[in-house]
Amino acid sequence: MATVHLRIGDLVWGKLGRYPPWPGKVVSPPKDLKKPRGKKCHFVKFFGTEDHAWIKVEQLKPYHPHKEEMIKINKGKRFQQAVDAVEDFLKKAKGKEQNSDGKGDSKGKKTPTKPLKILEEDDEDLSALKDPSEKPVKDDPHFHHFLLSQSEKPASSMEPISKRLKIIEEDAGSTSIQAADSTAINGSITPTDKRIGFLGLGLMGSGIVSNLLKMGHVVTVWNRTAEKCDLFIQEGARLGRTPAEVASMCDITFSCVSDPKAARDLVLGPSGVLQGIRPGKCYVEMSTVDPETITELSQVITSRGGRFLEAPVAGSQQLSNEGMLVILAAGDRTVYEDCSSCFQAMGKTSFFLGEAGNAARMMLILNMVQGSFMATIAEGLTLAQATGQSQQTFLDILCQGQMASTFVDQKCQNILQGNFKPDYYLKHIQKDLRLAISMGDMANHPTPMAAAANEVYKRAKALDQSDNDISAVYRAYIH
Repeated sequence: MATVHLRIGDLVWGKLGRYPPWPGKVVSPPKDLKKPRGKKCHFVKFFGTEDHAWIKVEQLKPYHPHKEEMIKINKGKRFQQAVDAVEDFLKKAKGKEQNSDGKGDSKGKKTPTKPLKILEEDDEDLSALKDPSEKPVKDDPHFHHFLLSQSEKPASSMEPISKRLKIIEEDAGSTSIQAADSTAINGSITPTDKRIGFLGLGLMGSGIVSNLLKMGHVVTVWNRTAEKCDLFIQEGARLGRTPAEVASMCDITFSCVSDPKAARDLVLGPSGVLQGIRPGKCYVEMSTVDPETITELSQVITSRGGRFLEAPVAGSQQLSNEGMLVILAAGDRTVYEDCSSCFQAMGKTSFFLGEAGNAARMMLILNMVQGSFMATIAEGLTLAQATGQSQQTFLDILCQGQMASTFVDQKCQNILQGNFKPDYYLKHIQKDLRLAISMGDMANHPTPMAAAANEVYKRAKALDQSDNDISAVYRAYIH
């Protein structure tokens, strides 16, 4: 988040560590509480909780300009209750001081205050986002995305509360599976009893497999570089010696690899998936590839009696690790339904888009837009520098306007810090731009913006930026 100038009493969105932004108010800290050394931060009270925390200034945003944005990206009953609490506060606050509970007494009496709970950025519990009267829920890797309502309790305090999905029929004819507020479900993901295989443990695949295991799925893994399997074996995964062996051992086999050639080789090559396909076996292609590759793979899998689904994912390494990917699926609807618990474990939302190839088309369009946008942001940052403007001020202004987003803020901050650790490989977004341009040619549809962005990424690749993050496209403008 961009740096902002705040004062006591200002309403804000505060982000603590890996937890989502939450509405709060800048307040005065207790006299005996010292400010963290070396940090520019404000003391924030979170609405809907009894929690307080020191929040770095770059992790704060003004409440009103970003309200609509935050409501769109954050869901859940407790989150909405917190937003409602802010609105109630605003209605009651006209000229009146609020005590630490946000409640007043008409006779001027003060409600006894409770000891402050001071949260740290690396806290493992989720007290910043839940009511202190609720019992802690243990061993839940996704609990920070969803919050128990005070009136609802889990059947067992040891039972993980996690993401549930609800199916929504869309007007456009697609189906959306979205993460439902767990407070309305009062339960955990029930993993499928089907044996799951996973091929490809790269930036995205590693996070997906980790979440499948955490949610109780039985997973067999394979990777071209076998050493990458070791960590997952320690977490309980089984090891497959070849793609063919994984496909023959498992009911549903997922793959997530770098490009069309790798996807084809995995299926059609020596000891490939096709050799392990038998009638009823399911194959799910999660790689971002062109529709023609999807059509080819679908045909060869079904020719052996197998069932095929494509399911590319929109997101990044961070979202993969957090189990918050967006999954675009197309192909065999029954496979989509069989993958329900897997999609719950790895993603926040899943869309079924109809016949095989549609998900590839949609994914390429999305990545075309993202890649072009990133190149434009990099161009703006370098133009600001070239004309004597502050790049940080450019970012601060950008993040206060209509283009404000977590994506813009994170990528720009990475650029300003010179941190190009890959969250999504630059070489992969260039590949996606190339495939999207080709798709436009086949449809006789112009893609001049994507074509221009593609040239910038090609220059970045020539500058040895392929294995850096997509934000490293910035370097194409400064060399």
